[in-house]
Amino acid sequence: MTHKSLAKRAQAALKHSHSPYSRFRVGAALLSKTGKVFTGCNIEISTFALTICAERTAIFKAISEGNTRFTAIAIATDESGFTPPCGACRQVLMDLAGNIDVIITNRRGEIKEYSLKELFPLPFGAENLMKKRR
Repeated sequence: MTHKSLAKRAQAALKHSHSPYSRFRVGAALLSKTGKVFTGCNIEISTFALTICAERTAIFKAISEGNTRFTAIAIATDESGFTPPCGACRQVLMDLAGNIDVIITNRRGEIKEYSLKELFPLPFGAENLMKKRR
């Protein structure tokens, strides 16, 4: 699947966004190494701290269905600019997907591409927890 096709899947997913408070719709499409695509959208509730982002919706869906290897994620918004994943999503993606391609698309369908390490250069990870303590 091309990055452009994946971005189109993310744009379709944002139509399911439940964002009555911020009206900031986000869609995501996560590509597994087997070629299966898992979509997600942001889902808001009145307590913003319990809101879930589109990227986390997609990866949690994938993992809950037994998929654990990924190559790319596309993220779409209605904005004219480009909106990268938030810090929480970057951490979740790094932990669960590794250094995948991140495709960001805006309302005009323009695309920017990054590696996750470009967006999250010094992540906290399992290796930090596994260091021997002296």
